Amino acid sequence: MSGAAVRELIFHHYPNSPFSEKIRLIFGFKKLAWKSVLIPPVMPKPNLIALTGGYRRTPVLQIGADIYCDTALIADVLERIAPSPALYPAEVEGASRTLAQWADSTLFWTVIAYVFQPVAMPHLLGPLTPEQMKAFAADRAAMRGNAPRMSVGEATGNLREYLRRLENMLADGKPFLLGSAASIADFSVYHCIWFLQLAKPLASILDAAPRLKEWADRMAAFGHGEPEKLRSESALEIAAQASAAAADLLFVDTHGIARGERVSVTPTDYALDPVEGELLVSTDTEWAVRRTDPVAGEVVVHFPRIGFQLKKIQTNSGEQT
Repeated sequence: MSGAAVRELIFHHYPNSPFSEKIRLIFGFKKLAWKSVLIPPVMPKPNLIALTGGYRRTPVLQIGADIYCDTALIADVLERIAPSPALYPAEVEGASRTLAQWADSTLFWTVIAYVFQPVAMPHLLGPLTPEQMKAFAADRAAMRGNAPRMSVGEATGNLREYLRRLENMLADGKPFLLGSAASIADFSVYHCIWFLQLAKPLASILDAAPRLKEWADRMAAFGHGEPEKLRSESALEIAAQASAAAADLLFVDTHGIARGERVSVTPTDYALDPVEGELLVSTDTEWAVRRTDPVAGEVVVHFPRIGFQLKKIQTNSGEQT
């Protein structure tokens, strides 16, 4: 397989996925071409799981046989590939990453609790049959597990306060949240506001934040870059025929686990599906495991450190430490 083919950006997503919209807009911001693979919004997702080894969240970025999970890491990968315009302007890098992490967690779950009301569900999910709606509810309940649920009343009050804070960040007339240029903070906040706007019967809560609505229009103007449809089966073939990029990176050990040992990597908040493999990459910000799938072949699955946990698998007993 040619080097050009291996470097194709293959994006596994579905249209109404908020985190997918975050990355689609970054494609537009960086004027990137990408292959669009549509995946089901609920399990089963056999072709995606063949690539990830169990990770089920949306979206996932594939570059040949390298599979990147979580939008925080995907954004870093896109920044390495296309460093200009920058997602992390030097003068606000720390602030932008911190605000993005807040938006991807606290703001996101507040928006979810607010918009997932019966009146808005058809706008968020489209025309679903009762059976499909039941399947969606069961799927999301399984993802959330025992995580605490926020009531609509709490979500409404919290969201109003968060919108006031974001509106205040734009009070001095700057076009983006942290200054004259967009940063990762803008894209992380935007996907939450975008999803809120999809919930049309409830979106009037934004009327109290006119500057934020204007900002959202500026963000939307970046567009989605240059997508081209690709079948999921073709993505699997690309992975099977490719080799993962060389991982000649400084190995940072904070767990007493050496390169090459068998490990699991699992999210720490929701959708707690472990991915097992041979630890290949351990940097200050990223882990990656090498695994083999009967269909996808040998792949390397990458995760950010923040938001995930690494555990060694004891091969003699099957227990983890």
